[in-house]
Amino acid sequence: MSEYIFPKGFWWGSATSATQTEGAADIDGKGENIWDHWYRNEPNRFFNQIGPNDTSQFYKGYKDDICLMKKLGHNSFRLSISWSRLIPAGTGRVNEKAVDFYNHILDELIAVGIEPFVNLYHFDMPLAMQNIGGWENREVVEAFEKYATTCFDLFGEKISKWFTQNEPIVPVEAGYLYDMHYPNVVDFKRAIQVGYHSILASAKVIKAFKEGGYTGKIGIILNVTPSYPRSEHPADKQAGRIADLFFNRSFLDPSVKGSFPQEMIQILRDMDSLPYTERLDKEIISKYTVDILGINYYQPRRVKAKEYMPHPDAPFMPEHFFDYYDMPGRKMNPYRGWEIYEKGIYDILINIKSNYGNIECFISENGMGVENEERFKNEEGIIQDDYRIDFFKGHLKWVHEAINEGVNVKGYQVWTFMDNWSWMNAYKNRYGLVSVDLEKDAERKVKKSGWWFKALGENNGFSENE
Repeated sequence: MSEYIFPKGFWWGSATSATQTEGAADIDGKGENIWDHWYRNEPNRFFNQIGPNDTSQFYKGYKDDICLMKKLGHNSFRLSISWSRLIPAGTGRVNEKAVDFYNHILDELIAVGIEPFVNLYHFDMPLAMQNIGGWENREVVEAFEKYATTCFDLFGEKISKWFTQNEPIVPVEAGYLYDMHYPNVVDFKRAIQVGYHSILASAKVIKAFKEGGYTGKIGIILNVTPSYPRSEHPADKQAGRIADLFFNRSFLDPSVKGSFPQEMIQILRDMDSLPYTERLDKEIISKYTVDILGINYYQPRRVKAKEYMPHPDAPFMPEHFFDYYDMPGRKMNPYRGWEIYEKGIYDILINIKSNYGNIECFISENGMGVENEERFKNEEGIIQDDYRIDFFKGHLKWVHEAINEGVNVKGYQVWTFMDNWSWMNAYKNRYGLVSVDLEKDAERKVKKSGWWFKALGENNGFSENE
């Protein structure tokens, strides 16, 4: 029997975001964000036309949810602050009801012994900020810095781990390349400017945190997706390297090292797509790097050399340099359409150790979305999600191996505590340790994986046969 015991003080918990769980999108002074606006105008883009007001109702049920987190073995929990709830117009007046709400959440977490990890931005641009260009506009970078400083002032005494952004490449890809998120732009050059300003905004917030004398650590959450080439052929390997540049190193290098990869800069120069910058930007990005790195991992990226050149009049995309590749025999989550490759989490961690100074890090998201989980209920009405337990085990074994090899990884947070609203997918695929019944006033019921996670946290590890 193999046992996987983790270091003392390992962080066990889950992660979520404001827009995906809070609900109460139009009450108590909250301003509109891009999701409220988009859903109101195009509800057909969302699965079963379920919008951000109809989420898991954490806004009214947070006390019971936090008690249940504690019961299920959590010693940490990552949440986000809604910029548009706290500062409805994105800049200016602070909503005191939001201040009270987030203070109550933090107090409840601390009271039961769960450490809050607080993220400042999780895809939820205030509509007033998007109306002036969102991350394309440098004024929004300055507004974000002021919003972050407001959060530090209001809540800093209760928080020791801050994060500037979650998966900042997602608004770039989904909002400005692939028409998956609002504002539904398809323009490579504008996408590059959005990405650059996101990186600059993160560095400026870190600068404000350091110079303001606030206590604790500040980091960023990145979805690091290893890019595996089909073969050792030089053309396949080049495809893998360029995919890694665009989708990983574009944010990882400046966030941790303070600089952009030279090869990526040259590619952008060749494509006449370098972003607009200002004189002091380089110094700020170079000097104000992260203290801690959160790593989100769900699936690998497999690529190969281009087989056919794109149409010359089509919009330019990163895929100009590579094709995606479906590896024969790969293990799949058929509901989400994603490959399950547990060793990928180890490869990421070893890369962080080898190439990024072995920075303090943790797994900030890892999880499995499954459609129509109701069919797996037992006679007591508990969802028997053994597939999710196997998913966690498979990844944790590789995290454990990375720790044995000296990687500075301090914790593991699953996505997510309870089933939540998942952007355009709404509640199509469920990820939670706890089920949410939307037809019964968002009633919670712990799944089998939730009880397994309780034992995981209490035992600081697991055995092969558990």
